[in-house]
This record gives sequence, structure tokens and C-alpha cells, in this order.
Amino acid sequence: MHVVVHGGAGTPPDEPAARQTTLADAAERASEAETPLEAVGEAIRPLERDPAFNAGVGGAVQSDGVVRTDAGLMTGDGMTGAACAMTGVCHAAAVARVVTTETPHVLLAGDPAVELAAASDIETDEDLLTEETRDRYERADPPGDDVGDHLAWVREHFAGTDTVGAVATDGDRLAAATSTAGRWFALAGRVGDVPQVGSGFFADDRGGASATGEGEAIARFGLARRAVELLETFGPRQAAEEAIAEFEASTGGRAGLVVLDHAGRVGSEYNTDSMQTARTPRG
Repeated sequence: MHVVVHGGAGTPPDEPAARQTTLADAAERASEAETPLEAVGEAIRPLERDPAFNAGVGGAVQSDGVVRTDAGLMTGDGMTGAACAMTGVCHAAAVARVVTTETPHVLLAGDPAVELAAASDIETDEDLLTEETRDRYERADPPGDDVGDHLAWVREHFAGTDTVGAVATDGDRLAAATSTAGRWFALAGRVGDVPQVGSGFFADDRGGASATGEGEAIARFGLARRAVELLETFGPRQAAEEAIAEFEASTGGRAGLVVLDHAGRVGSEYNTDSMQTARTPRG
């Protein structure tokens, strides 16, 4: 199984070596999966549990002090599912898989998505805040209950870019997935690019991509879909480079992505200060 996994694009992390080890272990574990669909879930799962990454536990906090998680998943043959705006759900990618395989829908949001998670034996009602993220939120002098106050506060504080994701192929089948807690200090209920097909994730018979970065710009541009489209002309490495160049020229935004084709060839590119990736087979 060929797997590439990323830990988000943004500012340099505090402990890059530890994060890199976690990414490498996640890729290695995922390479033992029986299908690409299982592999991307296996790759993302430990990252959602690790506060060093912005997905699940320790993820970004919205203006009301709540962590809400989103994820999207797509296979090379067109199966697609996503879930967003979930409270108390660490493993958002697992919920996206349930939407993909067990429902006729593409996207499920909010409390009904949480209820589906619970009915599918995915843990809910978890406290996704950590001591560090609680302190960061409180230090930002959070707004009161008035929506107008929240809007003014968000305009001043909205920040952050990180997300996690993976793409896997066994040489025939392929899957791409992305999971996040969004961007720090977003308006309560904000949903970014991650659960939007073609923005935070995309896959088809050409290959797959998982994107990370400034979600609003990524969604407007359709970054993951564009990277896969470029596989018609370029190999994955150049497709990733061209996609980020086009994205930056069009939006001025900051982002990164990983790209994988059905032959197992990998590309990655970013225009942020840092982006960590791992792959297997290594090389």
C-alpha cells in the first residue's frame, strides 16, 4: 500500500521531530491496511488524537469556546462522504467514512452527524479541549453572547491554517481524506474547506489530493480538485507545485497539499512556513 500523510501547513511546530515520528508511524501503520479506504482512516486516526496536530483533541477553538470537527473522504471510483460542525467527536474522518459507505448523502452536519457517529459506535461527548487550548482561548478575552460581539472579535482574532490528511493507493483503488478542527477563533459554526468536495479533498481515476491551509481561499479556488486535474499533464510532484502556484496567484492565500497517483508516485508542495509529510514505502 502506498500512503502519503501530512500534518498540516502553517507556522513551524514546537516539536517537529516528535511530530515527524508520529506522521511516519501513522503512514507505516496505514500501509498495512487491506484497502485504501481503510488506509487513509488508519493514517489520520492517531493524528486526530494527538494535540500536536489540529484535528480532534487539542484542535482549534471557535468563538464560543467550542471545538468543532470536520472531515471529508473520497475514493478513486467516486464514493464520497463528509461530516462537519461536530462537537465532542475526535475521529471526524471515521464519521466521514460512515457517511460515505452507509448513507446516500455526501455531507452531514452538526448534531445529526454526531448522532450518526454515536449510532456507529464512534465515541462522542469527548472533551476536545486541552489545558493549553483552554488557556489560549481565555487569554484572547472571548466575547459575550451577542452575535455582533462575536463578529467583531472574530475579525480581530481569526487565524491559523493547519489540517491533517492522507492519500493511499494499492495500485488499483485509491482514497483521499482530510480532517480538521478548523481555524482558530472562527465564528461559532464556521465550516471551512475540509468537508467540501474538491476543496480539502478529491480523488478520481487520475489520483487523489488532500489540502491544508487557509480554508476560505482553498474553498474558493478548489485546490484539491485542481491538483488532481493537473495530473493529466504532470506527474504528482509538478502537479502539486503548479496547483500551489496557481492558488497563490489567484487568491494570495497560504496552503499546502499532498498528491498521489495510482502508480504510487507522490507530490507535495506548500507556500507556508512549514509542512510535514511522511510516506510509505519510504524514499
